[in-house]
Amino acid sequence: MLKKLLYTTLFALALTSCNDTLDDINKNPNATETPLAPYLLTGTLKQGADLYWGADNNFNSSLLFVQHWAKIQYTEPDRYDVSNASFTTLWDKGYATLITDLNTIINFPNEQANPNYKGIAITLRSWTFLLLTDAYGSIPYKEAGLKITPAYNAQKEVYTGLLEDLKQAQSLLNTTNGTVTGDLVYKGDIAKWKKLVNSLRLRIALRISDKEPALAKQAAIEATSDAAGVLSSNSDTFQFTYIASPQQNPASAWFETRDDFRISKTLVDKLNELADPRLPVYAQLPSDATVGKYVGGANGLSNSDANSQGFAKTSKPGTYFLTSTSPAVIVSYSETLFNLSEAVARGYIAGDAEQLYKSAITASFNQFGITNATTIATYLNQATVKYDATNYAKSIGTQKWIAFYGQGLDAFTEWRRLDYPVLKAGPATVLDGQIPSRFFYPGTEQSLNGTSYQAAIATQGKDVLTTKLWFDAK
Repeated sequence: MLKKLLYTTLFALALTSCNDTLDDINKNPNATETPLAPYLLTGTLKQGADLYWGADNNFNSSLLFVQHWAKIQYTEPDRYDVSNASFTTLWDKGYATLITDLNTIINFPNEQANPNYKGIAITLRSWTFLLLTDAYGSIPYKEAGLKITPAYNAQKEVYTGLLEDLKQAQSLLNTTNGTVTGDLVYKGDIAKWKKLVNSLRLRIALRISDKEPALAKQAAIEATSDAAGVLSSNSDTFQFTYIASPQQNPASAWFETRDDFRISKTLVDKLNELADPRLPVYAQLPSDATVGKYVGGANGLSNSDANSQGFAKTSKPGTYFLTSTSPAVIVSYSETLFNLSEAVARGYIAGDAEQLYKSAITASFNQFGITNATTIATYLNQATVKYDATNYAKSIGTQKWIAFYGQGLDAFTEWRRLDYPVLKAGPATVLDGQIPSRFFYPGTEQSLNGTSYQAAIATQGKDVLTTKLWFDAK
């Protein structure tokens, strides 16, 4: 018995020693045991840009819905013939990657992440939640990352919560609160981050303006009166600049191996109508030189009808958007000026709505390399472009739609909110002449978070593409 006990003890000691040895062997001497705030920040900026500009959320969905791009083959998404598996990327990456990593930074002790890291992380998390609620409606917000089956919050709760979160971010961001590395966008310039925070607060104020005008006005006043200001030049634009392959712009990577998108005929027709000098930036001439003009692809066609337009006779999106280093613009100076113009038009803040509108268009021109003063003045002086104070939504909505080219998710949101320009579904679309008003929830929510999912749709409405969201009051 004693001998058996001795053998058992020796075996246990040997096993423990073996496990310790294996643990030592399996350790990567070049890896950190604890994630570092700079690396997490770099990763979320890159992954966030990919999510915003990538195929699933941008050019294979929202850019089609707002008729910036069109499909010339594989036209199912352009006909809205999609399923609840079509919109999983924004949800899955938004929660499992971005919000998870940003929460890690927020929850670090101060010696691992100074208050500026945490303020930036709250800002980026707020932007991520904003994308999610704009696209889906009710979403897990307050319990996100805290429970395996989090409850959904109604869209109003999300927007109002984000306004408070951004106030917190603003209070944390201070040039005296430590340096930030790993910031591939603003290079640790805290003053620019503070401007971005206020610009996002202004954006959200307008999101809620048709439903909660008093709160929207208060939020707009607070955002624009804050000493940090809002984005004040194109150099303040929040954009991620890519480098060479494989760390390249998602559209560039797509067009290296595929040829199934064209600029939309709807947009080309509008740009031609307005003699808009952004057309050569937004589109390429067809590869068939005999065509000699920009030709957009029609939206919502069958595969055969789309193909018959001619691959060589239609215009691809402009090369400005398709190089490896093309920037992923996320929040532009132009958008902020349009938002200021609308806030003035609604009576929320003081200012000159018309001049801000003109400045917004000018900023868009400058963003795309058009700086000739005469060219800009000629454009602005056209009757079809001049600001209409009696219908600011049409003036701002149309020009914002043009300026948002390439930024499908926000173009989709603002088109639903302002209702301009008037778009028509294509002839082969499958929603009885309607254009989508939201994304489907991922199918996995029904199976993995069914109780919360059912409670959300019971309040919001059916989980279909045509259900209007809370902010989309009109």
